[in-house]
Amino acid sequence: MNHVLVVDDEAPMRAALEAHFRNDGWDVKTAYGAGDALAKFRQTPCPLVVTDMRMPDGDGLGVLRGIRQMAPEVAVIFLTAFATVPEAVRAIQEGACDYLVKPVSFPQLKQAAERILASRKPASPDSAGNDLLAGKSSALSALIERACRVARTDTDVLIEAESGTGKELLARLIHQSSGRRTRPLVAVNCAAFPETLLESELFGHARGAFTGALVAKPGKFELAHTGTLLLDEIGEMPLMLQPKLLRTLQEREVDRLGDTKPMRVDVRVIATTNQPLFRLVEQGKFRADLYYRLNVVPLSLPPLRERREDIPALIDHFLDRYASRSRSARPQFSPGLLARLMLHHWPGNIRELENLVRRAVALHPGEAIAPEFFDFAAAPQTGGAAGIAPAASGPGDGFSLREMERKLLESTLEAHGGNRTRAARALGICPRTMRNKVREYGLPPRRYS
Repeated sequence: MNHVLVVDDEAPMRAALEAHFRNDGWDVKTAYGAGDALAKFRQTPCPLVVTDMRMPDGDGLGVLRGIRQMAPEVAVIFLTAFATVPEAVRAIQEGACDYLVKPVSFPQLKQAAERILASRKPASPDSAGNDLLAGKSSALSALIERACRVARTDTDVLIEAESGTGKELLARLIHQSSGRRTRPLVAVNCAAFPETLLESELFGHARGAFTGALVAKPGKFELAHTGTLLLDEIGEMPLMLQPKLLRTLQEREVDRLGDTKPMRVDVRVIATTNQPLFRLVEQGKFRADLYYRLNVVPLSLPPLRERREDIPALIDHFLDRYASRSRSARPQFSPGLLARLMLHHWPGNIRELENLVRRAVALHPGEAIAPEFFDFAAAPQTGGAAGIAPAASGPGDGFSLREMERKLLESTLEAHGGNRTRAARALGICPRTMRNKVREYGLPPRRYS
């Protein structure tokens, strides 16, 4: 039997949800506000909480935070009559599993609840989407807000970003925030198949279409019908196959190999690439018409070196994930190590940082991890940035992270004669971030121009 706690300050709504869930065989507890919800949950925990967002004695986010302190694996679905994009973004960042706008039909709510309970343990620190949402930088927040706006439409999306930045996580966030969230999300890596097999993988084939085709096979477009199709590494698609993809995107019809009758499909396409497609167009490796058809809404994930302020939060996020699995004491990165990590170029982006934290958890014997534990000199560098500075050049232990960042800004600005643009380029951040940091730390604006 499924168990649920329903939280709503309006008695008619609370009673209606309780009746619907009970009629479908659920065990239901109810609460009339945020405080009552936490008390009821503490007394009788359950795997799912459905809560109103705005209540007289608190809000749904407070309920979510309180419940996660008691049981991090619990799923929380928000219901609200006052939906806003920032509120939805914040709910997703906090770990909400779904966000439904009132008036919501009970079949829709039930379908979402059953899907969440059946498919995963939601709202846990191991949730992959949290890797993307752990940071709080302005660049990332603006990107996520734009992605959530796009999610509410059926528009195709192109995500261009370096490897390791979280392109697939962003694609899954868009799907989970869309009206297709209860329908399939089907992913195919365009670089993983030779041309002949990729065509069959995408569009399917009829029986007898080629040697060995003993039965008909649906393609990824058919499997993703009414849902979302993720075309990963679209830039690796062979030129000869691109016209067929273009026709499918324009007509929303699929031609199976060896079949004469096209099949209608209702699919939203999200394409990702780790290299700018317009450059591939210039090189003759990608069709211009397909590029313009895919590039309806372009999204670009910033590399980690352009949002260095997120590094401490990401480290804490990965430490929470991996240290709890394998050791009793949670290790800490020393201020000296954090200072050096803030200078690293991060060619592997978030994936590289995650692996570094996993290595620290697995191999470091103590609780305080010093800079000497890692061989930074062996790390590959790309893009002409400075990489990791020698240990002696950065601030040592005893400094707070804020003090280290200020000293790093001051020393870099001094090294470039106070030119903020050149200093920003050396640090791998954008000039706007540099201007904001100069203002935040009260550095003389005329001196650093």
